[in-house]
Amino acid sequence: MERLMTGVQGYLLLIWAMSSVSDITMNRMVASEPAVSEATKRTMSANRCKNTSIELAVRKALRSAGLTGYRLHWEKAPGKPDIAFPGRKLAIFVNGCFWHRHEGCKYSYTPKTRVDFWNKKFEDNIRRDKHNYEELESQRWTVIIIWECEFSSNRITSVIEQLKAAMNGS
Repeated sequence: MERLMTGVQGYLLLIWAMSSVSDITMNRMVASEPAVSEATKRTMSANRCKNTSIELAVRKALRSAGLTGYRLHWEKAPGKPDIAFPGRKLAIFVNGCFWHRHEGCKYSYTPKTRVDFWNKKFEDNIRRDKHNYEELESQRWTVIIIWECEFSSNRITSVIEQLKAAMNGS
């Protein structure tokens, strides 16, 4: 049987249970972020960073065009490109417009709640992406970015043509 908390411990537990306090330590209470709804948790956990439908379609198109020999999320390349051709120094990033902040895109909106949190998260993503692209380019890699909203058969065709040209040294 659980023991009944009395005194200061019981009071702090009661406050914690009735508010959005997440961390009660010896003599201080730290307020947490507002609770996230179950629907939001489900939606956010469904967002994948690997093997998205667009990434799978790009890989299928590459195989159909005879462009094999690539590595997926290759850890030896800065930023672990979604698709990397190490021998040719070609890196393909398949970016979601929301997470990577595609400028001018309708999918690149900022949520209305927890704006400071989201702005910091997006700024960190942009900074990291820029650093990764610059690092790859400094190592003489060709970087190709495929945006979620621009994905179409025409776009993948132009990417494949660009890859073939780069592989042939054009």
